[in-house]
Amino acid sequence: PQVDAFDYRQETAATQGAYGDTPFGRGCLVARRLAGEPLQYVLGHWPFRGLDLMVDHRVLIPRPETEVVAGFAIDEVDRLAGGFDGPVLVADLGTGSGAIGLAVAVERVDTSVWCTDRSAEALAVARANLAGVGRPAARVTMAEGCWFDALPADLAGRLGVVVSNPPYVGDGEDLPAEVAAWEPPGALRSGPDGGDDLRLLIDEAPVWLAPGGALVLELSPDQAAPMANRADDAGYVDVAVRHDLTGRHRALIARVG
Repeated sequence: PQVDAFDYRQETAATQGAYGDTPFGRGCLVARRLAGEPLQYVLGHWPFRGLDLMVDHRVLIPRPETEVVAGFAIDEVDRLAGGFDGPVLVADLGTGSGAIGLAVAVERVDTSVWCTDRSAEALAVARANLAGVGRPAARVTMAEGCWFDALPADLAGRLGVVVSNPPYVGDGEDLPAEVAAWEPPGALRSGPDGGDDLRLLIDEAPVWLAPGGALVLELSPDQAAPMANRADDAGYVDVAVRHDLTGRHRALIARVG
């Protein structure tokens, strides 16, 4: 509904006493949204596969496309379940708010999940969300570092699933103003064509994956074919591109032998 100036001033005055001039006063929430701040940041939380995640400017906003990618990672866990001596080891690299890794841990009890990010600020958000998932939190480890550098060396060759929603927007690519102005650029952009981090993950994941393990990556539709070709060239034995809810290419799933 439209908010006119008179009603907005009235609402602000009515709530100042209760909330003061804080970011969560009702009038301030309206002002933040009118200034263009994404609704998810204004509210401070957003749903993701049944989780209620804290989100703010330190992390990307969880999106339906990423919910689908998390589902593909869970499918790979199900495929591997029973073939591991113990829980399926999963690494969510570039975890941001923790959305994918925490969803895997909550939805599949036979997992042990590593959530990593190079941003200490993002990890602070992920840790806050970890505190809200209850008992599954005992099976989640948070670590700071860039991609595979964040993982202990003894995980090499043991991971069942490596999953990531990495930056995949080109440096010069236009984005909606609400995204470009508010979401963290380091979590969005990855080199001239947006593929720098995707290529790194495809190239380095085989060393870390157990036999039969899978790499699951979110990407843009135009990156699907070249990244699938790169995975084929890197020696993955089963490479597939999957669609999001709109029918667009959104995920690469590449398995090792």
